[in-house]
Amino acid sequence: MEDIRSKFKSVCVFCGSSAGKRDCYRDAALDLGQELVKRKVDLVYGGGSVGLMGLVSQEVHRGGGHVLGIIPKTLMCKEITGETIGELRVVSNMHQRKAEMARHSDCFIALPGGYGTLEELLEVITWAQLGIHDKPVGLLNVDGYYNSLLTFIDKAVDDGFIMPAQRHIIVSAPNAKELVQKLEDYVPMHDGVVAKARWEAEQVELNSSLHSELAR
Repeated sequence: MEDIRSKFKSVCVFCGSSAGKRDCYRDAALDLGQELVKRKVDLVYGGGSVGLMGLVSQEVHRGGGHVLGIIPKTLMCKEITGETIGELRVVSNMHQRKAEMARHSDCFIALPGGYGTLEELLEVITWAQLGIHDKPVGLLNVDGYYNSLLTFIDKAVDDGFIMPAQRHIIVSAPNAKELVQKLEDYVPMHDGVVAKARWEAEQVELNSSLHSELAR
């Protein structure tokens, strides 16, 4: 496998705790894992061992990549079966999970998933819209899975609810190789320096609070 140097140290992957009903979703998770390994990019994900989460994390771990899973205590029984792989960090709630995943990542990729995946995806898009971060956000649009979402976003732009420049926050591609390359080439279209500095200060406070709660 040819190695390609990436500008990203780690990528956060949002995806379903289900594998879906079609083989193309499973194949996409494995392909993404292989692409991250090829580019020597670490994986940050939701910490589960089931569904697409399990597939992509196992593929990265199998290829020798570092895997960091972040999971709330209340979901461990539901989303972890058998032996865990890589590094697993347990947090108190979903908000802390998302904040920690974002803090440890240089960009975001969403594989197909359900409500949870969509919620995580839209939150990091909103953070980019507000200038909280300038990390690229990618959709792995497997066999058109996210076409309806992209159509909705275009409609929101047309009807004046999303600014045209903010449409470009989202990068999409049908396969892992093309998507990761688009993320590598992504250039933010806004200046979020002030908001980003404020966000980083808030994260220091959150991290301190997180360690205090877990120590109880």
